[in-house]
Amino acid sequence: MNEIICPHCKKAFKVDEAGYADILKQVRDSEFEQQLNERLELAEQEKQNAVELAKEKVGSEMQKTAAAKDTEIQELKAKLDAGETEQKLAVTQALSAVEKERDELANELKQAKQDNDTALKLAEVNLSKELQETKAKKDAEIQDLKAKLCTNEVEQKLAITEAVSVAEKERDELKNSLKQAELEKELAEKSLKDKYETQIKDRDDTIDRLKDMKARLSTKMVGETLEQHCETEFNRIRATAFPRAYFEKDNDATTGSKGDYIFRDSDEAGTEIVSIMFEMKNESDATTTKKKNEDFLKELDKDRTEKGCEYAVLVSLLESDSELYNTGIVDVFHRYQKMYVVRPQFFLPIITLLRNAAMKSLEYKTELALVKAQNIDVTNFENDLDKFKTAFGKNYDIASRKFQTAIDEIDKSINHLQKTKDALLGTDRQLRLANDKAQDVTVKKLTRLNPTMAAKFEELKNQEQSDNK
Repeated sequence: MNEIICPHCKKAFKVDEAGYADILKQVRDSEFEQQLNERLELAEQEKQNAVELAKEKVGSEMQKTAAAKDTEIQELKAKLDAGETEQKLAVTQALSAVEKERDELANELKQAKQDNDTALKLAEVNLSKELQETKAKKDAEIQDLKAKLCTNEVEQKLAITEAVSVAEKERDELKNSLKQAELEKELAEKSLKDKYETQIKDRDDTIDRLKDMKARLSTKMVGETLEQHCETEFNRIRATAFPRAYFEKDNDATTGSKGDYIFRDSDEAGTEIVSIMFEMKNESDATTTKKKNEDFLKELDKDRTEKGCEYAVLVSLLESDSELYNTGIVDVFHRYQKMYVVRPQFFLPIITLLRNAAMKSLEYKTELALVKAQNIDVTNFENDLDKFKTAFGKNYDIASRKFQTAIDEIDKSINHLQKTKDALLGTDRQLRLANDKAQDVTVKKLTRLNPTMAAKFEELKNQEQSDNK
């Protein structure tokens, strides 16, 4: 018999030679333990836990009982030392009873050990049987794994073939997509270029028309002199607006000087409504010495007085960059009475304004004659005349502001169209950048963030190289 000490409870138990040899064989068989360790570790642990729990339970109960008895013995011994003969007798009887109980407890402990040994042997037999069954299952599983491994190799080869086929198909589709995208890009670029060229041409035409319109309003007339232009403009509306008006060149130079044109208008009774002395001044852009409008005002005022005209108007293209004269009708009353400087586009408006004002003035003149006949104070007439001047000045200011507003709107339109042209021209750079980006697209860059496709293409490349070899 061989004695084995339990590593958990530190108690010894005996095993016969056959069982001991079998346990040694199981312990020493490292290959068997390596194959079945993972699968049997849990079962073995559960069995060991069950055995250990049973041992611990029995040992615990025995220790508790022995401790209780030892306590009783110590108490009785203490009484025995302090008592008399009767106490000794009682102690003897008690000791007899305790010894009897001790013997019974020893028998119970022996029986428990035997039961424990029997349970341990049964557990070892069951464990050996389970180990053999587990080994058989393990062998079967190994055979299944080998069969599955063969099957997986075939499936893997088939999957690789299918993956390569899919990769080739995707590669072809990608190439076709790139070609299609490049074609669409070229068509889009051509369409955008044609569209933008058309828009730029339209904007240029519009800008040219607006510039030409502004030039006609604020620069010398193209293809004709300023005097011819003014005469043509007046004759164009003479029959409808001024049917009884006189507008002719001033050919009377008896006083040593003469103006360009004299305008006179009368009512049906032949009473003169208004008279204007006109002077037209223009100069070529190539003229070296540039003159100013003020250089001609004194002579114009002299001609007006000598020819008996009420108003004097200088129609001038001089000082083309002057903001003062480009705003509209300029009253130079601070230098000469009833004198105005206008651009050609205000030639007809100034005649209309002065004539309409004179019509009102004619009414006042008639009333003045009536007042004089009735000995009415002239003060009322002067007040009315001041009101007329105020109203006339107000009308003049309104007309001047509206004209300036029109000029400003034209300038804004030109600036806006110029900005639109610049923006459209800027699209050429963006199209060039887009073309550069499209040309820079490669299969490698497209698959850079797609490791699966990159691996497929690499595998396909290696296979092609091996096929070429």
